[in-house]
Amino acid sequence: MTLWNTVYLDRAVRHLRGSGVDVPDELLAHVAPLGWEHIGLTGDYLWGEIDKPRERFRPLRLHQQSRDA
Repeated sequence: MTLWNTVYLDRAVRHLRGSGVDVPDELLAHVAPLGWEHIGLTGDYLWGEIDKPRERFRPLRLHQQSRDA
């Protein structure tokens, strides 16, 4: 999952920079591609999309709702 998250972080940064948003490399040095909400800590791994080619990405979530509400 770390590789998958790293690929998507790269795509998101490229999108933001391509849209004119300043994303400094110094900021990215503090970003980790490790998220916990989608990682199964019990050892159950389901690979439902393993047969799909790597070139087929899910769309970026450009407008994420606030989780603080």
